[in-house]
Amino acid sequence: MTDYKEEQRNEIEALQSIYPDEIEIVEEEPYHVFQLTVMPQDAENFPDHAMSAVIQFTYTKNYPDSAPLMEFESTENMDDAQQESLMDFMKAQAEENLGMAMIFTIISAVQERMTNMMEQAAKDEEEAAERKKKSDEEAERKRFEGTRVNVESFMAWKLKFDAERAEMRRLKGLSDGSSKKPTGKELFMADQSLYDSDVKFLQAEGDTLEVDESLFDDMGELDLEDDDDDDDPDYKPGDDDD
Repeated sequence: MTDYKEEQRNEIEALQSIYPDEIEIVEEEPYHVFQLTVMPQDAENFPDHAMSAVIQFTYTKNYPDSAPLMEFESTENMDDAQQESLMDFMKAQAEENLGMAMIFTIISAVQERMTNMMEQAAKDEEEAAERKKKSDEEAERKRFEGTRVNVESFMAWKLKFDAERAEMRRLKGLSDGSSKKPTGKELFMADQSLYDSDVKFLQAEGDTLEVDESLFDDMGELDLEDDDDDDDPDYKPGDDDD
């Protein structure tokens, strides 16, 4: 008959020898409950991605013929998906090692898996940074290069450009028309009442234009005869000065 208690005590002693700083005994009765802190290898080389987990194990009555109870007491730099994936991995390891002391095997496998997870996280971040760098460089190159032009894109641009220019001319015409003062001719042509404004000004009364004929009485006495010098064929300008 298997003495499970004895096998469990022997394994606890071995684990305390292997992991003196990482193991903590929580309970001893009725079954051992203990916690082990697990860290990936070379964690110091990945300070931004170093992860760790405190895993609590509880022996069952007939351990190691049945798997121990396992749960995460705490984790660092691990999201829920990573924790779930790691727990499934631990349970699979336990099933594979039933009938023998398995905690060391499980811890070793978990440590290797966490190392891979840490390295993959660092690699993913590096690749993401490289993609961003290439994207930024491509955007900068396109900014200096400008847009490549073909016949279709040029015609589309020209239609838009012509439409914008036509709209600008239309708006400018409206603006000039509203701000420019009309000339006298434009006012005269636009206002029919200005046609006879001067006549109205001269009219004394009624609708008849009165003219003072006496102003023209003396015009007959004016000497309108041509100068005789103009009829002299030998006349030369300047002769009168003598």
